[in-house]
Parts: sequence; C-alpha cells; structure tokens
Amino acid sequence: MSADFDLICIGGGSGGIASARRAAEYGAKVAVVEAQRLGGTCVNVGCVPKKLFWYAANVAESLYNADKYGFAVSGEQPEFNWGQFKKDRDAYINRLNDIYTNNLEKSNVTLIRGHARFIDPNTISVGEKTYTAKHFIIATGGRPFVQPTLEGREHAITSDDFFALETQPKRMLIAGGGYVACEVSGVMQALGSQIDLVVRQPRVLKSLDEDITTTLDNAMQEQGINRHYGQTITRIEKISDGYCVYLSGGQSIETDCVLLATGRIPNTDDIGLETIHLERKENGIIPVDAYQNTNIANIYAIGDVTGQVDLTPVAIAAGRKLVARLFNDQPDAKLDMDNIPTVLFTHPPIGSVGYTEQQAQAEFGESVKVYKAQFTPMARTFSHHKPKTLMKLICKGKEERVIGIQMIGDGVDEMLQGFAVAVKMGAAKADFDDTVAIHPTSSEELVTLR
Repeated sequence: MSADFDLICIGGGSGGIASARRAAEYGAKVAVVEAQRLGGTCVNVGCVPKKLFWYAANVAESLYNADKYGFAVSGEQPEFNWGQFKKDRDAYINRLNDIYTNNLEKSNVTLIRGHARFIDPNTISVGEKTYTAKHFIIATGGRPFVQPTLEGREHAITSDDFFALETQPKRMLIAGGGYVACEVSGVMQALGSQIDLVVRQPRVLKSLDEDITTTLDNAMQEQGINRHYGQTITRIEKISDGYCVYLSGGQSIETDCVLLATGRIPNTDDIGLETIHLERKENGIIPVDAYQNTNIANIYAIGDVTGQVDLTPVAIAAGRKLVARLFNDQPDAKLDMDNIPTVLFTHPPIGSVGYTEQQAQAEFGESVKVYKAQFTPMARTFSHHKPKTLMKLICKGKEERVIGIQMIGDGVDEMLQGFAVAVKMGAAKADFDDTVAIHPTSSEELVTLR
C-alpha cells in the first residue's frame, strides 16, 4: 500500500517549512503539519519581533544622543508609543504568516492544520484523520521553561508572553542570564523601562568568551541596568501596585512585570514518541547523528528538538541538507556544525564564530595566541553612553590560523558574516594582515591587530 506522502514535516517553523519546500522542489510529495501560526518561534515570538524591538531601542538611543550631534533637543525625549509599535509589529508578522502560507501553496506543499501524533513509524494522526508517509521530519521547536516549584510563578510571564504585552512596564525584573534575558534587558532599558536582571550564575552568557561578557556587563551598568548575580527568585508576590520579588540573597524588589527567561525545552512530550519507541532524553531532546537520523530509520529531527545549535539558520540548513540526501541523490549531504557564526542582539551586540579564548586554550594549550583590541568606537565619541567595543582573534599554531573571532560593539552584528567566511575557509592571521583596512570603521581593527 502506497503512502499518502513521501515526506511529512511535523512543525511549521522555519526549519520544517524550508525542508518541505526544498523536498517539493526535488519532486517529493510533501505535507507540513502545524496547529499554530506558521513560522514558529523565530517569526512569531523570537528573532523577528525581537529584532524589531532592537531597532526601536536603537532609535531611542539615537534620539537620546541627538544633542551630542548638534541637534537642538527641546523638552523631554519623545515618548515611545508602545501600543502603536505593537500594532505595526503584529501586522508585519501577520504578513509573514501569510507569506509562509502562500509559499507552501506555490511549492505544492500540503498544509495540514492540527496537532500531529505518531501512531506507528509510518503513520500520524491529526485530529480524527490519519496520514502516512515514507519519511518524517520532527521540527516542533521549543518553548520557555518555568520552574514548576517556584512560588508565585503564575504572576510571571515568559518570552512568549512578552510580545503580547499591551502596555510597557515602567519597572521590569528579568530572571535569567542567557541570550533572551540579556537582549530583552538592553531593549527595555533603552526604551525607558527600569530593569533588574537576576542571574543565577556569577556572570551572564556563561558559554561565551569571558572578555566579551565582562564588556557587556560594563555596558549594562553604564546603561543603568541593575544586575543581581549569584541569586535566584524564591517567591513572587502580588502587591497593590505590581509584584514583589524575593531573591535568595534576602533582597526584595518591587516591579511591574516579572519575566522568566530561564531556559527553553523541546516540544517533544505530546507527539506520540513513546508509542513508536523513538529515543528521547529526559530533558526532551531527541538524539540525532550528523545526518539528523533518529533511532528509527525513516524519522529524522532538526532544530531546537535536537539540542545541537538552537539557531533558525541551522535548522533551515540542516533540513535542506537532509532532504537533498533523501530526494536529490546526495547520500553524503549533512550540515557541518563547526564554525557557525552567531549574533546576540544585546546593547551593544555580540558576534561570535569559532572558539572562545578559554575553549581554545583548554584544547590547544600553548599553541594559542590571542590578538585583541578594546576601544571607544567613533560613533560613541559623541554619546551620553560610551560602551566599549572589543575585538579578539583567536589563533592557533605557527601559521596562526584564525580559529575564533569574538566581538562586542556597535555594528559587529553586520560585519561578522564576511569574517565568518574567512574562518570557515581556514584563513590565517597573515591573510587578515594582508587585507587593506577600511577607514574609519570598527571592522578595520580585525585586519590591523598587533
């Protein structure tokens, strides 16, 4: 008996949709199953709305610094219209949702609305209907994690809820030291909210280069963000004009909004994996090999459910490599997970590719040489706040091959992509040195380091 589809992608986020459309280009009969809005976390409650907020925060900073550039600023800084911005942002995201729907139609991919559950390795149920396929890709993404034992957790919001806020909190307490907490902290402080950041660890972004996180912490302090390191929330209590948050160090903080950004977990607990005996770790992660294979031959997983690299472009690239292997006669196709560049839209932004200094020294020891420069960028010369820019080249061996670039500062989010190509190609420090600098820019520092 023939299957209904060659491939069914469970999850209509960026990874699932990209995989489905590419498979359809190769001639496969494909379906996507999704119960919520198309685009997944990135489009709806992640990358896209976050970046729009970041742009708004940058505009606020420019207005704040207008007098430094000779503009006569009378009265107070213009007030940010949260409601209008949210309306325009939501309309933009709705347009993206429609684009995803139209693109699936153009690619002849069937969109099945509902929640998928496996019945057997070749069959899923969606509502009262069943569908069969030769291959399945699990791309169901993740969701925010909230500690179930936290007293008063019902008074807090998660990053998903943040984008639904109808009004701007004047005071906001954010718990977490990861990218979500750091990005939202910078945005909200720039837009005029007073932020308290509660971090369990002794520093934010513990997986990043220590010089980078120290520079970010200094920038947060100058921006006015109150940081509370080595502490956790023990209780959240509703009070007459907001909430009182009690910390493990004995301090209590009154605030208008509590955002819990304490990690994310995969959406793998309600799709019937136990029925088909597909391997899943206690934390919900689906183990996969380098080819995205699970322990069941015709079922694969990509994106946040795999615990590999939780980035939208990684899910897209891994999915496209996978379907090239399945439907385009490329049996060795797989995504190289080394030297994946990433940017955090903090204030200022962070760019990273390859090894941190600490990682390189732990693996390669004395063969590592680090070049770095820290400076106030020209754009911040006329500025009320003067966060530093820091750039580092991590090099290895006599040939000084560049195995890592770590940066924080205005503009690094845009400049990293090209330099990441150089790292991926195996460029040496001498190749950087032989490249003529573009002056005056911050990026020229990377080719003039001594």
